[in-house]
Parts: sequence; structure tokens; C-alpha cells
Amino acid sequence: MIVLFLVLFLGGIYLMGAAFNVAEFPGLVFTGGLLITSAAVAIPFLISAVEHRGEKRSGTSAAD
Repeated sequence: MIVLFLVLFLGGIYLMGAAFNVAEFPGLVFTGGLLITSAAVAIPFLISAVEHRGEKRSGTSAAD
């Protein structure tokens, strides 16, 4: 799974760099790269949050 997100992250960075060399729609290419890079960072956090939903966390609050 980590390899998939690494490929997405590096691919997004490549698209952001390649946006400066494309003739048509460089803004769309850059935006696509930014969205792919953001998704590659956000999806693992989302998956982790869904997997640990409902678990009692220990030691995170002084009010316990």
C-alpha cells in the first residue's frame, strides 16, 4: 500500500513540475498534480482513522 501512495506522491510532484513545460492547459496539469499529491498524503491518514474508529485512546486527555 505504501508503494502505491509513494508512486502517487511522486507522480503528483512530477505533474506539478511538468506543468511549466506543457503548451496547453498548464494550470490544469499543475492543479491535477497538486490534487494527486494531496490525495497521496491524505488517504493514508483517512484509512488509519477509519480503521481505528471507536477504539478508546489511552493517555490522550488529562480529564480521564
